Amino acid sequence: MAAISLSAPHWMPSVQPARRPAISSRRLTAWATLLPSPPRRGGGVDDGAVDWVEATSSFFEQDSRPVMLFDGICNLCNGGVKFVRDNDRNKTIRYEALQSENGRMLLRRSGRAPDDISSVVLVERDRSYVKSEAVLQIMEYINIPFPQLAFFLRFVPLFIRDYAYDNLANNRYAIFGRSESCEI
Repeated sequence: MAAISLSAPHWMPSVQPARRPAISSRRLTAWATLLPSPPRRGGGVDDGAVDWVEATSSFFEQDSRPVMLFDGICNLCNGGVKFVRDNDRNKTIRYEALQSENGRMLLRRSGRAPDDISSVVLVERDRSYVKSEAVLQIMEYINIPFPQLAFFLRFVPLFIRDYAYDNLANNRYAIFGRSESCEI
């Protein structure tokens, strides 16, 4: 029995299959997984050889509740923290100002610059959420009707939610003012 050749005839040009880029385990989402990040070239935060997930693991050893990072001098942010605290009867969220040393460390854990106060950040043991995703995730932790509202708001595309979030965040001091120190 003759072997069947699966190669193209000699008169047909050889076509190599298109190479697909390697699929990364990291997806472009509003939250950051807490896997070791690849080395950064140019720009970005240069943290040397510090593994910020490991360096901040003590935040979750005794208390596994997520940490809400907020701008401590922003009146809107302070009002938001008071609102969440009042509607979180089970005390499922901890709070930390972005400007505090712990806040800066948790920002680095989340893959953000330590002086980045542009967004609320919710840090869980294994991931972090920013901008509108952080707000919706916080809504999941507090009492009814907010988890249900968050469910419906997730149908709004992320780029629209983040556009609205960025507009409010960029004008928060002008609209709501700022305080001299963290009120929480």
